[in-house]
Amino acid sequence: MVSLVPSLTEAIAGTAPELLVGATDWCGHPAGLAVRRIGGTKNPDLSRIADLRPDLVVANQEENRAADLAALRAAGLAVWVTDVRSLPQALRSLERLLGLACALDLPPWLEAAGQAWQFTTTGNPVRAVVPIWRRPWMVLGRDTFAGDLLARLGVELIHADHPERYPAVPLPGPNWSFSRTSRTASPARTGRRPSPECPAPWSAGGTSPGTAPRWPRHPPCSPGSWPRPADGCGCLTGAQQVAAVSMLQKPEGGRGYPARPPTARLGRAGVTGRAR
Repeated sequence: MVSLVPSLTEAIAGTAPELLVGATDWCGHPAGLAVRRIGGTKNPDLSRIADLRPDLVVANQEENRAADLAALRAAGLAVWVTDVRSLPQALRSLERLLGLACALDLPPWLEAAGQAWQFTTTGNPVRAVVPIWRRPWMVLGRDTFAGDLLARLGVELIHADHPERYPAVPLPGPNWSFSRTSRTASPARTGRRPSPECPAPWSAGGTSPGTAPRWPRHPPCSPGSWPRPADGCGCLTGAQQVAAVSMLQKPEGGRGYPARPPTARLGRAGVTGRAR
C-alpha cells in the first residue's frame, strides 16, 4: 500500500505498519517510518509509485490532484480516495479504510477517538479567521473538516458562510508589522495604541519615546495575548490569537510571519489531523 496523505499514513502505520511500502515526503508520523518516499502530495513521482506495485494507493480528494489519481488508475493501480468534511465523516471513512480496504480489525484508538469528541462546548463562541495558505492568503470557509472540529471546540469561523470552502481574503492593511524576535510593533507604522478599556499595561521599557511598545500581557483575559488589528487591544484568546498574528504582514514587501496554532494541528483528511 502507498499513502499520499500524511494523516492517513499515520492512521495505517499506527495500526498495521507492515502494510505500507510507500508514503509522501510529508508523511512524518509516526517517527522512524521506514518506507519508500514518493515525493509530495501535490507532485508525487508516479513512476516510483508504479514501481512499488502496491495493492492500493490511498489518497484524499482535497489533498491530491485529480490528474495524478487518474494517471495512477490508468497505470492499472487501485486508488482509494477519501472525502472528509466533518468529524463523523472522518470516523466513518477510517472505519471503511481500515476495516474494508486494509481488512483489519478496528483498532482501539479509533473508538477512543470517537469517544473523546463526545462533549458539549459551553459559553460564547470565539469568532476567528483561520489562515491555511499564503500568496494568496486563504482561510477556512464553509464545509471543512477543520471548521467542523473548531466548531465543536467553540470556535465560530468568520468566513463560515462564504461561498467558497477556502476563500482568498485580503490582508487588513499593509502597515502592520510583526517582529520574529522581539514581538514588537512600531507606533509610527501602525498608528495604534492600547484601547483605553484595556486593563493590561504595556511592558516596561517599551513605552519610551522612539521605541516600539511590546505586546501587553493580559492575565485578566488570556495569558500571552497579542493586539488585534481591529482595535489595538490584546484581549484575544485561542484561535483569535492565531488569526490575528497570522494576518500580520511586514511592510515594504517583507515576508509575513504566520503563527503556528498553540494546539494540535488540524488537517483535512483524518481524525489525527496532521497538516503540513
